[in-house]
Amino acid sequence: MDHGNVIIRFSDVTFGYDEDHLTLDEASFSVRENAKVTIMGQNGAGKSTILKLITGDLKPIEGGVHLQKGATIATSLQVIPRERLSETVREYFEKAFTEKTYNLDKRIADVLEIVNLVAPLDKKLSEFSGGQQARLLLAYALIQNPDILLLDEPTNNLDKAGIEHLTGFLMMYPKTVLVISHDADFLNAFTEGVLHLDIFTHKVEQYVGNYLNVVEEIAARLERERMQNARLLKDIQDRKDKVNFFANKGGKMRKLASKLRDQIETAEEEMVDVRQDDKTIREFEIPAQEFDQPIVKLTSLKVIKNYEPHRAQIELVLRRGRHLIVSGPNGIGKSTLLRTLADNNDPGAVITEGVRVGYYRQDFSDLDFDKTAYDTLLAVMEAPLNEKLRAVASQFLLTSNLLKNKVGSLSEGQKGLLCFARFVLQKPGLLILDEPTNHINFRHLPVIAQALNEYQGAMILVSHAEEFVSQIRFDETLDLGTLRTEA
Repeated sequence: MDHGNVIIRFSDVTFGYDEDHLTLDEASFSVRENAKVTIMGQNGAGKSTILKLITGDLKPIEGGVHLQKGATIATSLQVIPRERLSETVREYFEKAFTEKTYNLDKRIADVLEIVNLVAPLDKKLSEFSGGQQARLLLAYALIQNPDILLLDEPTNNLDKAGIEHLTGFLMMYPKTVLVISHDADFLNAFTEGVLHLDIFTHKVEQYVGNYLNVVEEIAARLERERMQNARLLKDIQDRKDKVNFFANKGGKMRKLASKLRDQIETAEEEMVDVRQDDKTIREFEIPAQEFDQPIVKLTSLKVIKNYEPHRAQIELVLRRGRHLIVSGPNGIGKSTLLRTLADNNDPGAVITEGVRVGYYRQDFSDLDFDKTAYDTLLAVMEAPLNEKLRAVASQFLLTSNLLKNKVGSLSEGQKGLLCFARFVLQKPGLLILDEPTNHINFRHLPVIAQALNEYQGAMILVSHAEEFVSQIRFDETLDLGTLRTEA
């Protein structure tokens, strides 16, 4: 696709949520019309911040964010804001427009067809599954037909068919798209350039090419810089050894030592400022609570068909060490089952009393956003040991500064890592995991998969990430789509 004029330009943009901790430091880049660009970087590097600077929700401390005159913008957020979950579908889409839209119902129907979703217009958003909400978020942005479409983790909660449908649409979308995602195959299918945010230098590097080629290019560049520095370090050390030897000699030898010192200074100036690669969390173990009795008993459960609940009879018991994966299409009731089980409000899905439960909710709604990360971890510890807490937090890249922050100020990826740090400290007997790969940097996923594979407690998992699931052992499979329901 031909690209025209520059539609977005960042000129030496500096931004930080406080003066002592910058997210961007004199960052500069440009995006042309109709380009499809990935925003890439470690959790907390500022990817979502870039989008908010483009929309104007945030203002730079220094520098400028320049948009093409008259360009319209729409953003597909990661999650529907909590305060909007009580709205109906119609009320939700009404707020996408500043003026009253008289053909709104038709426009909603058209955009829902694009995202492959059938949704009654008077149904509340809170009644939709995570995957259906992901489609509604995308539709909310698309109905505005923006010149600049900003997508923040658009594949979260989408099943395979949903991702394929979205990919095809974006490949044909005739305008500019900037996307944040940890789904490498999805990104590689349609993006043609990368903006890489370096969490250490707070700069933005711009690359042209498909996603996987750019990832390889970054890795190769890093290795070249490391090799160059290794050669320079060896050369510097050799000269220092000679300086130490010649400095104690007289006459010409002392002059030679002085000359070598000048050469050392020059070599040190030539050292490449190697960009620190994205860190990966260290290997970890989730200790399991000792528990001899059955941990979970499922005798009946609710299955959603055509937005109507139906009961299905089932006999399933989970004991310590048994892993269950729950599958089925978006909207059938997978998240509802996990939530019902955790809330203990359905006699057909019961957790035995005394079992400690670690629950990863895909929207993090079980976390208190007003608490600090430190207090969130402290709350699950049997014995409040500061040193242990900080050691575990550091395994998940939660630094001392981040621990002081309120949970609500963390990036979505950092919230996810906080949940796993909590499990390590909690020592649960049962893990309930609802799309635990959402928002998590792809580099961390093999480490998390290994920990879950080796977990000795009972576990129930819902995930559409096939590669992630393939790395974990499962003793039981529950496909809600194949259950026979009562009339």
